[in-house]
Amino acid sequence: MGKETKVMQVTPADDTNPDEVGNARGTWDSQCEFFLSCLGYAVGFGNVWRFPYLAYKNGGAIFLLPYTIMLLVAGLPLFFLELSLGQFTSLGPNKLFLSLSPIFMGLGWGMLVISMLVAIYYNVILAWSLYYTFASFTSVLPWGHCNNTFNSDNCFTATDANICRNQSMFYYKQDCVDVAAYCRLSKLSAYNLTHCVDPTNSSNRILAESSRKLISASEDYFKNRMLGRTDDITWDNMGGLNWELVGCLALAWIIVGLCLIKGIKSSGKVVYFTALFPYVVLVILFFRGITLEGAYTGIEFYILTPNVTKLNEIEVWADAATQIFYSLGSSFGGLITLASYNKFRNNCMRDAIVIAFSNCATSVFAGFVIFSFLGFMAVSQGTTVPELVTSGSGLAFVVYAEAVTNMPVPPLWAFLFFFMLITLGLDSQFTMVETLSTAVFDQWPVLRSRKVLVVSLMSLVLFLCGLTMVLQGGLYMFELFNFYSAGISVIVMALIEVSLISYVYGFPRYMKHITDDMGITVPKPLYGYWAITLVCLTPISLVVILVISVMEFVPAYIGDYVFPPNIQTLGWFITAASIVCIPVLGAYVVWTGQYGKELVLATKDFCSARERAGLGASSSGVPNSTFRYTYDNDGFQTTTEAKVIPSSNFHELPPPYNGHM
Repeated sequence: MGKETKVMQVTPADDTNPDEVGNARGTWDSQCEFFLSCLGYAVGFGNVWRFPYLAYKNGGAIFLLPYTIMLLVAGLPLFFLELSLGQFTSLGPNKLFLSLSPIFMGLGWGMLVISMLVAIYYNVILAWSLYYTFASFTSVLPWGHCNNTFNSDNCFTATDANICRNQSMFYYKQDCVDVAAYCRLSKLSAYNLTHCVDPTNSSNRILAESSRKLISASEDYFKNRMLGRTDDITWDNMGGLNWELVGCLALAWIIVGLCLIKGIKSSGKVVYFTALFPYVVLVILFFRGITLEGAYTGIEFYILTPNVTKLNEIEVWADAATQIFYSLGSSFGGLITLASYNKFRNNCMRDAIVIAFSNCATSVFAGFVIFSFLGFMAVSQGTTVPELVTSGSGLAFVVYAEAVTNMPVPPLWAFLFFFMLITLGLDSQFTMVETLSTAVFDQWPVLRSRKVLVVSLMSLVLFLCGLTMVLQGGLYMFELFNFYSAGISVIVMALIEVSLISYVYGFPRYMKHITDDMGITVPKPLYGYWAITLVCLTPISLVVILVISVMEFVPAYIGDYVFPPNIQTLGWFITAASIVCIPVLGAYVVWTGQYGKELVLATKDFCSARERAGLGASSSGVPNSTFRYTYDNDGFQTTTEAKVIPSSNFHELPPPYNGHM
């Protein structure tokens, strides 16, 4: 008889675990590691030093209403979308959006640029936290008094100022001076015991206490000791390197690099501590805070005096939207990266809901902690909470630093708080750097075997980029990056991302991947919720946030100093660095020869890792796991064993249909 040839495509056996097949990138060792990594990424500095201030500023408890609405309308849908995208494709953002819509491949690279820019200045905050942690190992905190050699003439403490005030005198240079001497410091004359007068204009009388700007000992320490700023520091003269901060920044990058040296296999173990320790400290600080005198006063200002009329102000809704959006960390590429290491059938919808609400609950709880201490500080200094409350790094490194100096055993509470800040920041930093390294390994898989080298070099490069922020005038560069790195650009990324899924790829089609392919049960009410938000409410809310962000944009500043126009222009270049990736790389895709629908529609690579590996489909169109059984003629056959011929020899075989156009 003639030769008989049989061709058979081999599929995985029934007992094959689809979560692990075809994913050469690896997966989390346990679901708990992924959950804690996402929680740690979402819960960061903003939960402690921004949300409490916004709640106080925008009507107290009533702020929770717009905050919750914005969580449901924009925050949670985006969070779920990114987790499901990463889990379904097992790709980092640079490869994911290339497969979803080739002309928008720049969207993923733009997210990487944002993560890189934020990682540079974010680790500087960790360096500050390390500096304060080390400074806490002393019997007397150096920011609790003005007797240090580095203190300026305008340094004061509330305790010393009150002593002088009780004598009808004024505190200056660690001494009490009378009103005449105090007025002369500002080239004024004494009018009475409480007021100064301009000698050239007798009608110009001012309160003596307001004639000279004093700074607290904690602020003096922050500016003059830690930052090393001097009066001649400007954008034109940034001063030299602050070598103590350089060392702290280097240590911060060493910690990050070591924890990521084996990717998720090492960072997944670290998060058991870094994600949970902040909650332990917050609980300890909460019970300590509510027992302090004045705690109720602080909490009352925070949330117990709701102002319903605030709901009529558009600024309140804008603050709620921006806070929930940036707090959850969407459109940085981090959530996509973390979920890309998930097992394929993990219930990422459940994780998204639990993590998003846990993040918001953490913000509210942190507010009770912060304001209980502010209330105590107000009582101990004889001032009011509104005069103390602030937002951003000033709350942590100035206001709270000063608060702990008035407590029993100040070094203990200082250590706990600043070490908590370190662990809060590390989880977010882990994710941003992991996002960058994952992109490298996805783009050049051969480098996966050199993970130690890649992570080490990446940490070194980012450390060098951050050196401009540990100059004596480095705070200027830090604030410039803080203002421009991840503001408008992140909203643009999110708007394009949700539009691609909802309108280009198609929401129903995408949900079939979640329900049918990943096997996640989505109850009808939840399906309806995802549909109405992702298709309608989320895009609309993002457009509104974008418009408000542009219209209400505030130029970068520090205190009363607004950066000059040329520096603001530099800031806009920082913003554009990520956005420009979209049109530039889109033009590159067109230049490579793609045209028509293939520029916009999803490619065959927009599928599970299992399919891409060839068990269900191959991006090259060749089934990688194809055996060809070749027999000689029956008379010559002496064995029943098959000869295995590599699939690369059989390009003539048609690829199996994989359900993607």
